[in-house]
Amino acid sequence: MATKLPETRAESVFKDFKPAYDTAHALAEANRCLYCLDAPCIGACPTSINIPEFIRKIATGNLRGSARTIFESNILGMSCARVCPVEVLCVGECVYNRMDQPPIQIGKLQRYATDMAYDEGWEFFEAGPDTGKKVALIGAGPASLSCAHRLRRYGHACTIFEKRDVVGGLNTFGVAPYKMKADRAVTEAEWVLGIGGIEVKTGVEIGVDVSFSTLEHDYDAIFVGIGLGPDKHLGVPGEDLEGVYGAVDFIEAIKLEPAAFDGVKSVAVIGGGNTAVDCVREALGLGLGAVTMVYRGTEAVMPGYAHEWKAAKVDGAHALWQRSPIAYEGENGRVSGLRLQVFDEHKQPVAGQEERIDADLVLVAVGQSRLLDLLKLDGVNMDHRRILTDAGGFTGRPGVYAGGDLANGAKEVVNAVAEGRDAAVAIHAYLTEA
Repeated sequence: MATKLPETRAESVFKDFKPAYDTAHALAEANRCLYCLDAPCIGACPTSINIPEFIRKIATGNLRGSARTIFESNILGMSCARVCPVEVLCVGECVYNRMDQPPIQIGKLQRYATDMAYDEGWEFFEAGPDTGKKVALIGAGPASLSCAHRLRRYGHACTIFEKRDVVGGLNTFGVAPYKMKADRAVTEAEWVLGIGGIEVKTGVEIGVDVSFSTLEHDYDAIFVGIGLGPDKHLGVPGEDLEGVYGAVDFIEAIKLEPAAFDGVKSVAVIGGGNTAVDCVREALGLGLGAVTMVYRGTEAVMPGYAHEWKAAKVDGAHALWQRSPIAYEGENGRVSGLRLQVFDEHKQPVAGQEERIDADLVLVAVGQSRLLDLLKLDGVNMDHRRILTDAGGFTGRPGVYAGGDLANGAKEVVNAVAEGRDAAVAIHAYLTEA
């Protein structure tokens, strides 16, 4: 299993957007918690961590117990503490919000406990007795890692197939570096795999190097935990110009490669979702000159999280609302600007109203394609954008389960973790009944 990352990566210039607590801050914050009996924060967490319990254990000095409480529900609790949009999940539901008081900083407390577990080398779980059953997992991202870890606790042998050379999936390649860097994601993946009995085959693409039918023949069950596909583009003239990037390609480049954008003076980010906002903040963090987000709708209806966009504006971001590119213009094969169509408040083009802006780097964040062809099989339920599963990840085809972005339509890392864990429970039931 290859897990080595380049030592010099562009992402290294970023500092944590949410710095870690020291012990004094953690204790002070933990002692503010009301330890609600019917804690709404638990219901807001897709993995249902017992939040009051882990916070109480921090307050009483039981850090090992606190970390175990977190990992029992969310084995990727370390990364989720960093990347979860807690403002719209657990923290957003804290009862202090209803009292016009600052909510408990649950994410920072979770990071404090889980980081301590990593730093101290604490181990909480071990593999169960061998059952003789084998499960193949496609993709080495959060959903598959969560699923495989729980399956090993049941005693089932697991093999993860990953087409890349590095494990971690979205956490490694796609998370904004001001939230978490790639090496931390790899460290977490290795810690999860440390339970033992999980074989990882990197550089293997299912459907290319190994057929899906071979997996069905060789394994007792299959979990599909792959993410989304390549970036979508708008189909406007000039997309082949140098300097026009898909958003995911850009994020991956700065997370895995040395700085490659020297000389950029102005950046246009197309889109208004969370990936677009990430790109805006990353371009600003890399010092790539003026950064402008171009979105077809208004600020009030942009799908990106409001707290993330607010932070981007503090960093110096600008926006052009009710605009969308109709062409990219270039000089000597490189993008130099965009022609924009003006839209009304209903996202309809306004006839005869066009503008032009300069940009020598364009980042297109309008979505990703879906890798559905792999599962176009008898019995698998799907629509045009995702695999349709029940609460346990069952796809409709015996022995085949799915979770993560391909099944949930692109939600958060914590959703993928929950779906992988719950699929493991369903797979265990299927294997023990078979």
